[in-house]
Amino acid sequence: ISVGSKPLEKYGRMRRAFLAENNPILLDDMILTDPLFPHLWEIDETAHRRVEQIMAELLEKNPAPDKATQQLAWVQHMNSLKAQAEEIVNAELIFANRI
Repeated sequence: ISVGSKPLEKYGRMRRAFLAENNPILLDDMILTDPLFPHLWEIDETAHRRVEQIMAELLEKNPAPDKATQQLAWVQHMNSLKAQAEEIVNAELIFANRI
């Protein structure tokens, strides 16, 4: 989804799908009064920043294996951290029943 020159990325699309399924009246109201896309872009940008921040915090607490010598273990570790970070962001931002 893209309006103007700014595409709506993963988290913005997830938020829109959540609103469509769980709060269609709010979604319709946001479409009619025009704050929908600014809201979705803000959610998307905030979610991307928050995932990076949480991953940095998790990586500090749980250092990754050496990437040069244990590539598969490093990838698995980083994927696990990203999944944890996205789970937190989903609860905080994407699937929250508030604006």
